[in-house]
Amino acid sequence: MQLNPHLPLVYHPNFSFSFDPNHRFVMSKFAYLYEHVQNLGLINDNLTQPMLGSPEPLELVHCENYIHDLWHNRLDEKAMRRIGLPWSKELMARTFTAPLGTLQTARLALKHGIACHLAGGTHHAHTDFGSGYCMVNDLAFTSETLIKSGEVTNILIFDLDVHQGDGTAAMLAHQPYAYTCSIHCEKNFPFRKSASDLDIGLAPNVADSEYLGVVDDTLSYLLNTLNPDLVLYDAGVDVWQQDGLGKLDISWQGIAQRDHLVLKRCLEHNVPVATVIGGGYDKDHRRLAARHGIVVEQAARF
Repeated sequence: MQLNPHLPLVYHPNFSFSFDPNHRFVMSKFAYLYEHVQNLGLINDNLTQPMLGSPEPLELVHCENYIHDLWHNRLDEKAMRRIGLPWSKELMARTFTAPLGTLQTARLALKHGIACHLAGGTHHAHTDFGSGYCMVNDLAFTSETLIKSGEVTNILIFDLDVHQGDGTAAMLAHQPYAYTCSIHCEKNFPFRKSASDLDIGLAPNVADSEYLGVVDDTLSYLLNTLNPDLVLYDAGVDVWQQDGLGKLDISWQGIAQRDHLVLKRCLEHNVPVATVIGGGYDKDHRRLAARHGIVVEQAARF
C-alpha cells in the first residue's frame, strides 16, 4: 500500500539535544524518528513546527509554582529525582514546546481527520509534580485547551503505553468532557496508580492476539458509547517484547497491527485521531526510533 506523503506531522528540532547516550531515557529518539520518517518519504510541506514553549500556557492545567520552579531550576533534589532527568535549559525548551506540539497535532487532526506528533505522551506528569521522565502533561493540557475553547465537546484519551497514564487520569478526573482510558501492564510503573475513567491492567507476558482483542473490544465500545469529537492516541511502543521497561510480549508486527487497528476504528467512526509517541526504551536508539515510526507509517496508509 502506498504511503500518503501529505499526512500532517508536527515536530520541533529542539526535541532532541546533546544528552547522555547511556541514560535510560533516549533523548536522541526524536531526531532519529524525524530522520526515519523522512527516509519513508513522509516529510515535505506537511510538517508543522510548534511555537517555542514557556510556562505560561501550561498554567491552565499545572500548578503555577511547580512549572515556574521547574523552568527556573528551583525544584529540590527529591522532586528532580522523581522526574529522573538532569535539568538543563535545553531540556526546558523541549519540555515546554512539546505540549504545544500535541495541541497543534490535535487541531490538525480536527481539520484533516488524522495527524501525528513526533513526540508527546508525557502521561506521568501531575498537576504539581513530575514523574517517570514526564515534567508537564501534554495530553491533559491539549484536552483542557480544546474543551475550554469550545473546539471540541468531548475527547477520548486512549493510552496504550505499557505504563498506566496516572498523571493524565488524576489531572482530568474532574473534567467530565475528557474520558481517560489506559490499557497497560498492571505490575509495572507507576506502582501507585490513579483511577482513569477506564483502566485495563494486563498480566505480564500477554501476547499479540489477546492484546489486540482487548484493544479492539475496548476502543470499539468507547467509540460507540462516547461518540467523541477527537481521540488522543498515546501509541507507546514499550509494549514491545524486548523493551527495557516493558513486561508484555507484543511483537513488532503486533504493534503495527495495533496502530493500524486503532486508526482504522477511529476513522470508521468518523472520529479525528491525533497520535503521540509515548514511551519506548532501547539501547539501540535507531531501532527505537523505527519502532516509534510505526504509528506514523500506519497513519500514512490511510
